[in-house]
Amino acid sequence: MKPIKITLWIALVGLTLLWLIASLPFPSPLSYFAFRDQFVQYSGIISIGMMSIAMLLAVRPVWIESYLNGLDKMYRLHKWLGISALIFSVMHWWMAKGTKWMVGWGWLERPTRRRPPGDGTQTQNTLESFINSQRGIAEFIGEWAFYIAALLLVLALIQRFPYRLFKQTHKWLAVIYLFLVYHALILVKAPYWGQPIGWVLIPLLAAGTVAAVLVLFKRVGVKRQVSGTLSSIHYYEDLKVLETTIQLEKGWPGHQAGQFAFINSHLDVGAHPYTIASAWDETQRSLTIIIKELGDHTKSLLSRLKIGQTVIVEGPYGRFTFQDNKPRQIWIGGGIGITPFIAQMKHLTNNPDGKVIDLFHATKEVDENALAKLAADAKAANINLHIFIEARDGYLTGEKLRSMVPDWQTASVWFCGPTAFAEKINADLSKEGLKATDFHQEVFSFR
Repeated sequence: MKPIKITLWIALVGLTLLWLIASLPFPSPLSYFAFRDQFVQYSGIISIGMMSIAMLLAVRPVWIESYLNGLDKMYRLHKWLGISALIFSVMHWWMAKGTKWMVGWGWLERPTRRRPPGDGTQTQNTLESFINSQRGIAEFIGEWAFYIAALLLVLALIQRFPYRLFKQTHKWLAVIYLFLVYHALILVKAPYWGQPIGWVLIPLLAAGTVAAVLVLFKRVGVKRQVSGTLSSIHYYEDLKVLETTIQLEKGWPGHQAGQFAFINSHLDVGAHPYTIASAWDETQRSLTIIIKELGDHTKSLLSRLKIGQTVIVEGPYGRFTFQDNKPRQIWIGGGIGITPFIAQMKHLTNNPDGKVIDLFHATKEVDENALAKLAADAKAANINLHIFIEARDGYLTGEKLRSMVPDWQTASVWFCGPTAFAEKINADLSKEGLKATDFHQEVFSFR
């Protein structure tokens, strides 16, 4: 998680420092209206800067994955950039709009505008004249773009908001972003563009604009997409889990166990990410996806998917690939989080690496057929399997894990499952000496 926090702070502190360099010295004395003028510029720059980086991440640039340790971490950063942009845009809006209201309410006295020296006329070039002529419409567009963007960002954070509607409305942010780019180009102080803050802001706006266009024209990830056909569908009634196999056409580069792909089975809904539950075999050219019914989209798949149906597969993405130099590994799969471990077990069956591995599977629901398959995969891969059924065994805790794996301190831990579960396990093991670099977590959450 450190790369996410580091990147977020670099963006915030970096833009702040560059703005300070361009803005100092502040007016003296620093009256309310002088402060307001400075803060409107600052909050606007931070907001559009954060939105630009978030927009760039929305197109899933693979070259950033290695730094952030996977697309799941990129989307987590995307979320926090959006939250940061929302916070600063609210402050920006209030300082700009709220001040006018407070003047109207008589809470503040409108400052007297000083006339320029000389005869009161100023010579402007064509560009300056054009920019000044656009200020009114830029303010109007910025205000209404803020209202819509704020609403869409809040909806994106509400888990109960239907996924289908989330997908349809979230892409509107690309349109809103383009309006806000225009707002920024007109209203950011002209001297800033010739200073370091401008040199950074211009490429951010350019990159964000290109990303927004790609989103609007549905060009995200097209170079990593291949067609496939659903060849099998199996539903585990007790688990509310759907297992599907997709036969891929040529073009898929192969994948590592633990990676995931975006599957688009219905063009009206769009692509959705799923962890791949199978090892790659070039001769078979198929991949298996295991889907848990967690929301409106996944609950509808059983009735909508048909054998022989064509789907679009994009990827692979992710860095949860079990690569480390530890002689021992501990895997923890909570519920549907068992998926990447199934893929790795199938890979190790034919490609053993000599590591000693303990797999803990904690689950509420029980399906004997699914557990039998899991046990068979573990046996074939020579992995020690520990099943924790909540009603029978209680919760899996760090203490229980340590007692069952006495030499756990020589291992790395790989976790996929609920976030709260991960935090408890990590806190316990870290307290007992586990290094932060030895705890690997798949944190994918689409919103």
